[in-house]
Amino acid sequence: MKNHFKPLGSIFRYTLLLLLMAGFTACESSDEETVYGNWIKDSDFAGLARSGAVSFTIGDVAYVGTGYDGKTRLKDFWQYDPAKSAWTRIADFPGAARSSAVSFTANGKAYVGTGYDGVSNLKDFWEYDPEADAWTQIADFPASARYGAVALSIDNYGYVGAGYDGNYQKDFWQYDPTTGEWEEKVGLIGTKRMNAFAFTYNGKGYIGGGLNNGLYVTDFLQYDPATDSWVRLKGLDSDEREDEVYPASRVSPVTFVLNNKVYLVGGTNGAIQSDVWEYDPVTDLWTAMGTFEGSAREGAVGFAIGNYGYVVTGNNGGYRFDDMWQFDPTIVAD
Repeated sequence: MKNHFKPLGSIFRYTLLLLLMAGFTACESSDEETVYGNWIKDSDFAGLARSGAVSFTIGDVAYVGTGYDGKTRLKDFWQYDPAKSAWTRIADFPGAARSSAVSFTANGKAYVGTGYDGVSNLKDFWEYDPEADAWTQIADFPASARYGAVALSIDNYGYVGAGYDGNYQKDFWQYDPTTGEWEEKVGLIGTKRMNAFAFTYNGKGYIGGGLNNGLYVTDFLQYDPATDSWVRLKGLDSDEREDEVYPASRVSPVTFVLNNKVYLVGGTNGAIQSDVWEYDPVTDLWTAMGTFEGSAREGAVGFAIGNYGYVVTGNNGGYRFDDMWQFDPTIVAD
């Protein structure tokens, strides 16, 4: 008859092994990094679902307009007041309905131009006065008509560059709202591109990602208007970032600046992305911030007001969105 009782020594060793395994598991759990960045579904955009729109902020109010609903280019414009969580329709954009245009602000006014109307590339530009709720045409963009360009606002000047006019571009132009004139500046160093991401921080402009000749661009550039010069930062590439974490290169993501940090959301690099990244311009380092809690998308618009960032509209394949999501980087992610 077999003895089914284990010797006490074996039982002791087995119990000790279980306790050690439990201890290692607890250590691993306690060492996990806390991920910040919480999303809350906010008031839906009041216009048609769309992608390829433009957005800008003036004061504590945001504006969203133009774009493509999957069948038609659009020219309606809407104002969002976060204090009321309400959208209000404002004066329609008076130029041709379009998508993939650009916008910037200067001296309390906004400027919208370039883009694609479904047949032709465009180069006209328009100024919006929020006090009068009125649009006025200004001088055309002086270079080629195009879409998928980038725009920046720096020290009450507007900047427009890159994009696609049948060829990829890397030129860069400054608009002075006090004179109404455009001036060509030093073009982007490195790669031509369209549908890149761009933002302004501490008086300098940043441009990264985008598409060039079917390839996703990995370089990341900083522009200094004081010297009219560019600096190449570490790119979105493992050879340059080594052991750092960083976002994959992509086109048509959202960026917004909030509390001295920059946030990049979504976009596509052949697959639609839903990741969220925080960039510190002081250290040139990226931090993963969890996942966007709405549907993954590209071609959305984003803005920051107060202590929150916002992502609204966009598309995933042929489906277009009219939802809006509010982002708080100080709260632990769900």
